[in-house]
Amino acid sequence: MATETLHFLLVPHIGPGHTIPMIDMAKLLAKQPNVMVTIATTPLNAVRYGVTKAELPFRFLELPFPTAEAGLPEGCEMTDKIPSVDLVPNFLAAIDMLQQKLEERFGMLKPRPNCIISDKYMSWTGDFADKHQIPRIMFDGMSCFNELCYNNLYVTKVFDGLPESQPFVVPGLPDKIELTRNQLPPEFNPSSIDTSAFRQRARDAEVKAYGVVINSFEELEQEYVHEYKKLRKGKVWCIGPLSLSLNNDSEKSQRGNVSSINEDQCLKWLDSKKPESVVYSCFGSLVRVNTPQLIELGLALEASNHPFIWVIRSDTREKEVEEWLSESGFEERVKDRGLIIRGWAPQVLILSHPSIGGFLTHCGWNSTLESVCAGIPMITWPQFAEQFINEKLVVQVLGIGVSVGVDSVVHVGEEERFGVKVKREGVQKAIEKVMECGIEGIERRNKAKEIGKMANDAIKEGGSSSLNLRLLIQDILHYAKLQM
Repeated sequence: MATETLHFLLVPHIGPGHTIPMIDMAKLLAKQPNVMVTIATTPLNAVRYGVTKAELPFRFLELPFPTAEAGLPEGCEMTDKIPSVDLVPNFLAAIDMLQQKLEERFGMLKPRPNCIISDKYMSWTGDFADKHQIPRIMFDGMSCFNELCYNNLYVTKVFDGLPESQPFVVPGLPDKIELTRNQLPPEFNPSSIDTSAFRQRARDAEVKAYGVVINSFEELEQEYVHEYKKLRKGKVWCIGPLSLSLNNDSEKSQRGNVSSINEDQCLKWLDSKKPESVVYSCFGSLVRVNTPQLIELGLALEASNHPFIWVIRSDTREKEVEEWLSESGFEERVKDRGLIIRGWAPQVLILSHPSIGGFLTHCGWNSTLESVCAGIPMITWPQFAEQFINEKLVVQVLGIGVSVGVDSVVHVGEEERFGVKVKREGVQKAIEKVMECGIEGIERRNKAKEIGKMANDAIKEGGSSSLNLRLLIQDILHYAKLQM
């Protein structure tokens, strides 16, 4: 490659599930020869994710978040800090105001950026890129399977007029994938919070984007990569799994936030368990399970008779949950085989430990991919957004998961309305299927390990994702030369 320095400006959406993989991407790009990376984000996010800025040649451009102008409380600069769902429209309005903040600071960026890689939901970056004549690449942090499903649902509207629970086949896919209307993401299955205009702007900007960077690897979903490349005229680069950019236990434990549990304490507990014997249960940064449903989950973990780590993030119902844990005697009963983490868990570190045998997950793409990388089969319990689509990939296409049987989304902020969706018996049954040592269980586990090896090979020198990263850089270098 020529010696010109390429400058990538990364603009993540300010939610942990979106920012974390983009920080990983910044690390990967910044390690390449003659590449410079700037991440534009808010001051509090720069602090939260800035643990690596002294180690690698990428920098933060801080954009003051307009909390006061948008009617938000001080410090509300990330999705997991929104105190009430009623403030979601204010938060989305504040995100759009960041365009002006970047305009005011754009002249500070030297050299001038050659490319903007921005989150799908930072749709204003499309107009910004057009104005400054810079190619904008979209990052959705999802799979090609998901992108293809979304596109075909947008184009065909095949679900229109169908009853909520009637299955339909998503058209134009290599596999027969069935969904129902009430399993669809909010783009097609709106919640009580109206975000339709925000999402439509994201879709409009997506269609116009120069290309798409995917947090996946080609061996995971070859047919879907092929189809999505056809749709995007070849401008698709699978450069994941991005979580595999982490080099050591310290990086793994601090990824995304400061862990709520001491790293050594966590590893010591895991070391005391037999290989592949522990169930790890975590529902990500945004899911807020209601108390009755949380109790069913806890009782299922207890009834499974397997050692378990249970991550509880119940900020809005903390008092209720703590009362149940102590008054029911649950915590005392499981103290010898259950580790409860309240708050942020070092998930990548935990999943990579040999004692983990199954991951009970909400099927967010980051969690799904982290499980894939670790070669761990999944107990799938999707909640909202694209998670039912991810479940189809895990259970049906890849064959490395078992569903708890949930049949419809639980929209954010509407958890109480839905009550108990899955009884403990259904959860326990799925756990036991994944953890079993019979032929089916062993086959599923071996398949997960095989895919995990592919994931790790993909990011190595000469692997598909390593090659795609270089192809991305070469494409932007060629574009930059044409503009000279």
